[in-house]
Amino acid sequence: MRGRMVAKKKSVMASELTLPPAGAMGRVQSMDQDEETGMTPYRTHTCGALRKGDVGSNVTLSGWVHRKRDHGGLLFIDLRDHHGLTQLVIEPEAPFFAEVEAVRAESVISVEGEVIARGDEVVNPSLPTGEIEIRLSRFEVLSAAGDLPLPVFGEPDYPEDIRMRHRYLDLRRETMHKNIVLRSRVISQLRKGMEQREFTEYQTPILTASSPEGARDFLVPSRLHPGKFFALPQAPQIFKQLIMVSGFDRYFQIAPCFRDEDARADRSAGEFYQLDLEMSFVEQQDVFDATAPVIHEAFALFAGDRRVDPYKEWPQIPYAESLLKYGNDKPDLRLPSSLDMQVVTEHFKGSGFKIFASIAEDPEQQIRAIPAPGGGSRAFCDRMNSWAQKEGLPGMGYIMFDEADGKGPVAKNIGPERTAAIKAQLGLGAGDAAFFVAGKVESFEAIAGRARVQIGRELGHLDEDRFAFAWIVDFPMYEWDEENKKVEFGHNPFSMPKGGLSALEKATTPEAQLALKANQYDLVCNGYELGSGAIRNHLPEVMYRAFAIAGYGADVVEDKFGGMLNAFRYGAPPHGGAAFGVDRIVMLLAGVENIREVTMFPLTQNAEDYLLGAPAEASAEQLKELHIRLAKPIAEKKVP
Repeated sequence: MRGRMVAKKKSVMASELTLPPAGAMGRVQSMDQDEETGMTPYRTHTCGALRKGDVGSNVTLSGWVHRKRDHGGLLFIDLRDHHGLTQLVIEPEAPFFAEVEAVRAESVISVEGEVIARGDEVVNPSLPTGEIEIRLSRFEVLSAAGDLPLPVFGEPDYPEDIRMRHRYLDLRRETMHKNIVLRSRVISQLRKGMEQREFTEYQTPILTASSPEGARDFLVPSRLHPGKFFALPQAPQIFKQLIMVSGFDRYFQIAPCFRDEDARADRSAGEFYQLDLEMSFVEQQDVFDATAPVIHEAFALFAGDRRVDPYKEWPQIPYAESLLKYGNDKPDLRLPSSLDMQVVTEHFKGSGFKIFASIAEDPEQQIRAIPAPGGGSRAFCDRMNSWAQKEGLPGMGYIMFDEADGKGPVAKNIGPERTAAIKAQLGLGAGDAAFFVAGKVESFEAIAGRARVQIGRELGHLDEDRFAFAWIVDFPMYEWDEENKKVEFGHNPFSMPKGGLSALEKATTPEAQLALKANQYDLVCNGYELGSGAIRNHLPEVMYRAFAIAGYGADVVEDKFGGMLNAFRYGAPPHGGAAFGVDRIVMLLAGVENIREVTMFPLTQNAEDYLLGAPAEASAEQLKELHIRLAKPIAEKKVP
C-alpha cells in the first residue's frame, strides 16, 4: 500500500465509497477505505482541508495539476480537487524532480509530503489553505493529460462549441464548478423548505401523452403500438392535478420538463428542471403563503452580500398595471417607482406637435412617458434616442427640464404650459428628462419596458445588490388570435376563471370574453419570470364552457382530457399550485446571464449535444422496429 494508512480498516463496496476525483475511481473501487475518516489510500486529506494547525503532519493528496510554476529552481504546483487548492513545493534534489518538470497541466497526480508553514510574505489570504504548502517526498502520475483543447486555469473566454464539446474540462473551471455545486445546494434547500411545510415528494411519468402547454412536444415512437407516440412531459400538469384528486393534499417534485423550443439566454433548449407543486383546498393567497417562504429562504441562504426583499413585502401587481408601468409582465423592481411609465396622451391633444397630436386623437393609440431622473443632458438624450432606433423604434422624443421650463423639439412644439403639466405629472425637476413613445401599444410597449431598464441602469438607479420580487396577478383568461380572428386561451387552459361558471356564461361577446380574468399568477425577480401557477379548474361544467369560448367543442375536450374529466366526476377538491424554474433561480444566485452557465451538460444554442453527438440518425434496424420511414426535408432550389 502506498501512503500512510490508519490501522482500523474494512473492505467496502463501491457504492459505500466517498467518491474521489474521477481520475482515481478505477483504483479505489478495489481498495480499502478508512472507516473513521472516509479517506482512501489516495488521500489522507482533501486539497481544501489543510490549515496552519496541520504543520508537521505527513499527508497524502491526490488531484489535478491546476498550475505549475518554476521559481529559481524550486517547482510549485497548485493541486486541485473538488474541495479546493493546495500548493506543493518540489526541491531540485528530489529524485522525481524531472518527472514533475514534465507533467502537464490537468494531469491527475498523487503526492505525499510534509505540511510546512509559508513565510509571512508569501501567505495567500484568498485561499483557505494559503498559510501552508506541502514539501513533497513522493510523486506519482495517475493519469497523464494531453494537449488541452480548453485551458482550465485562468478561465479565458472560449467559443461555445469548444466548451460544449469538452464540457468535462469546462466544468473543471473554478467558476463553473462553483455554479454546479451551488445548483445542487439550492435544490437541496428547496427540497428541505418544501418538506418543512408538509409537502411530500412524488414522481410523475416521463413517458406520457401530449399536453397543451403551448410549446412543441418531444415525441417518442412506440414500438408496441405502431404509428403511435408518447410525449415527454412539458410539465407534470395533469398528473399533479390527478394527485390532488387522489387525495394526497400537498405534492412537490424537482421535475424534469421537456419542450422543443429555441434556446435563449434565460431558457434552456430541450429540457429544464422546475420545483413543481400542487395543494388541495386552497385559494391564491394560500399558495403564496406556502411557497414564498421557500423561495425566500433559498435566496437568503445563497445571496451572499446581496439583499433579498422580505417575502411578506412582495407586492401583488395586476397584469394590466405591470404592462402599463413597466412595459412587460416581469418587471425589474430594483428600479425606483420614479421611473415607472405613465400615460400622457391628454397633454398632446390639440398641441403643436402634430405627429403626437394626431396619435392622441386616435382611441386605439397611446402616448407614454418614461421618466429619467438625472437624465437631462443632451448627450444622454441623444444616446438613448440612438439606442431606441437600434431596438426598432423610429426614435424617442424627449424633454430636458431645467428650473423654468423644458428644452428640446417636443417642448418647443407643445409650449411651456403643457411642458410644465407633464413635468408635474411625472414628479420631475431641474436636471431631469422624460422620453416619449407613441402609437399602438403593442408596437412599442416591450421596447419601452427595455428602455426604462436601460435608462435606469445608465443613470445609476438600478440597485445591483438586491433581489426584488413581485407576484403578477389577474392575468387575462383569453387573448385575441389575430391570425385566426378568434378568442384563444391566454395562458394555462386549466385555470379557474375569476367568477367561475357564472362569469363565463355572462361573457357572450368577444369583448366581454377578453375582459375575463383568470386565477393565474407569476413570481418575478429582477426582470425574470421565476415561476407561474394558478388555481385550477376542477369542475367539468366549467371546463366545457371555458374551452367552448376558445372554440373547442365537448368532443375535443373529451378526446384530449378525458382522463382528467373522468377524475373530476368522482369528487375533485379545489386545488392550485405553481412551478418555479430551478435553472433560472440558480442563474440569478450565481450572478450569470446565461442558463448554460449553471447547467452541467446543457444543449447548445442550436439544441445539440456536441459531447455525445446528439441528436443522431437512427439505424435502419431501429427505424424498422419502430415502423418509421423517414421523409427528409426537400432542399430548396436556388434561383440562378
